[in-house]
Amino acid sequence: MNAEEPRTEAQMRASAELIVDTCFQVQEGEVITILTDKRRKEEAEMVATVAAERGAWPVVMDNDTQVQRAMQDTHFPMAPPNNLHTAIVTADTTIIMTNLEWANRFAHVSAVKETCAANNRIGSVEEGFGRWPISVDDIEQTIGNAQAAIERLAGATILHVTSPGGTDVRVNVERRPALEVVPIKKKGAMMGPVPLWGEVAYAAVENFTEGRIVIDGNMLGIGVPHNVETPIVWHIENGVYRAIEGGAEATRLRDTVRDVPGADVVGEFAFGTSDFAPLGSPSEKGRKGTVHFALGDNQNCYPGGQNTSRLHLDGVMHNATIQIEATGEYIIKEGEWQV
Repeated sequence: MNAEEPRTEAQMRASAELIVDTCFQVQEGEVITILTDKRRKEEAEMVATVAAERGAWPVVMDNDTQVQRAMQDTHFPMAPPNNLHTAIVTADTTIIMTNLEWANRFAHVSAVKETCAANNRIGSVEEGFGRWPISVDDIEQTIGNAQAAIERLAGATILHVTSPGGTDVRVNVERRPALEVVPIKKKGAMMGPVPLWGEVAYAAVENFTEGRIVIDGNMLGIGVPHNVETPIVWHIENGVYRAIEGGAEATRLRDTVRDVPGADVVGEFAFGTSDFAPLGSPSEKGRKGTVHFALGDNQNCYPGGQNTSRLHLDGVMHNATIQIEATGEYIIKEGEWQV
């Protein structure tokens, strides 16, 4: 379906039912906080309608002011105000239906960590509501891919990541448990987008990452909703960037992370497990064949992470290769799934 075509009520309801029944498995009597912005409020209201029909208690909260200010200024605080913080951490389920880049950055605030610690559900909803070409079977396949990759990576230490764009980097995940970010949100599971996305992520050992990371896909935090126009090159030594090179977008990234404590550290290594996450958007981090690294925080949601920062900015590379150095086994090879 063309993204410009109007959505029918039936299409909107079908997406809402997928979110409520499959992705969040909403139960009768549950308290649901639905966080939205003005652009997506109609979608949020449809999800609330379906949740109420299931016997839940949904409350829609419009956070448009914070979303818009944060999208204009990466340094604007992502932590929610106290009233919203309470509504999130005390709900049985929190469903975030906002600008997706904002939601991805919001995943690294303490309210999310507290929600997971309280054994509640939290996740965001991707763009394309009413138009998703995905089934429950497709979602199960995305989850299966993630679980198979985690099994292959069990006990791995050094991973070698390359890409046609010029990435050539080694990252250490020793004793860092995998974070499975998949479209069915279990209680206590880390926040992530649904229903198209699938991801396996690790807190990179903070003082180890070494080499060159070339971002040729989406880059959070610099006002680029699609792919970068000019690749951004991170030169990494002992886990921190020594230089960020490229065009105007690289300059914006340097300006964004400069003088922010902890933002010079490669905090995350991750890869996609879905055939449905669309390329050319923040959702592409969940697409098979992509790898992403993040500068900044990894202690707020990644098991074993030790780096604290108020920023966490992901950059994506396409058609990547991930090889386990000790065994020679691949997770992906030139963008093709190997598990």
